[in-house]
Amino acid sequence: MTTPVRVVGFLLGLLVVFLAARGVGAVAAPEPAPPAPMGHDGMAEPGHEDETEGSAEHGDHEEPAEPASDGPGGLAVSDQGYTLRLVSAPLPGRDRPLRFVIDGPDGTPVTSYDEVHDQPLHLIKIRRDGADYEHVHPSLAADGTWTARLSMSPGTSRVFADFTPTDGPALVLGTDVQLDGDYAASRPPDLTRTARVDGYRVMLDGDLAGGESSLLTARITRGGEPVTDLQPYLGAFGHLVALREGDLAYLHVHPEEAGAGPEIPFVAEVPSDGRYRLFLEFRHRGAVHTARFTLAAGDVQAVGHGEGEGHDH
Repeated sequence: MTTPVRVVGFLLGLLVVFLAARGVGAVAAPEPAPPAPMGHDGMAEPGHEDETEGSAEHGDHEEPAEPASDGPGGLAVSDQGYTLRLVSAPLPGRDRPLRFVIDGPDGTPVTSYDEVHDQPLHLIKIRRDGADYEHVHPSLAADGTWTARLSMSPGTSRVFADFTPTDGPALVLGTDVQLDGDYAASRPPDLTRTARVDGYRVMLDGDLAGGESSLLTARITRGGEPVTDLQPYLGAFGHLVALREGDLAYLHVHPEEAGAGPEIPFVAEVPSDGRYRLFLEFRHRGAVHTARFTLAAGDVQAVGHGEGEGHDH
């Protein structure tokens, strides 16, 4: 056999072997598996690797509702889809406007609120050092913009919005407002359960306990005589706000049923040991007065006998 013929025969043999190998591979290779359904995080959902039926309906289920928040309020600017957003910041001075909105889960301002304690929204303002406390009730525009009138001083203040959107959760959101200017921090107040404000003397009986509910009772006198003709304020004969020193956590304080004085009972729920600033607001003779206290939960420091000063709204 000539050399060219041998070369041609060798090449034909290689071609036959190559085609045979491809045929065996095609028979042995399995069909590729269908892709597994993907979860919201981009990972394949467990248990669906071989699922071929019902996948079209899988995306039709409702997402579970976001669980209600636990613990003190006011530490976050957003919660359960709602966000406190400042539209404008005030300048230092008295009676300055602060405008803000509450954005809902759909990203648009909320325009409908439930009334709680006679108001659709309560706005609390306090400087980070515990000075300049105010509790006001802003006005709501049709577009969802709230306007509050506040007295602001240089430094960092914390504002809290306490509200319940219609068909939504009860929330307390908080944010800081920084104002430039000459600033001198106030000295931390002594622990005290007695306050004098506008000629009234207010005693606060009861002890706070971290992680538990506590009964606190305010007793109001004027000129040494018990005040027995208090006027309703925010749906009760008194309103008590509690803030934890340090992070200014806004705590739940519930007024109990009571007469027109001289005693006003409250149930305070504090989550931890520490020092707490308490602000009691009561109405008498047509004016609202604010008494200030500082109490401790746990073995923080013995309560002193000093008497705090307060001011009207």
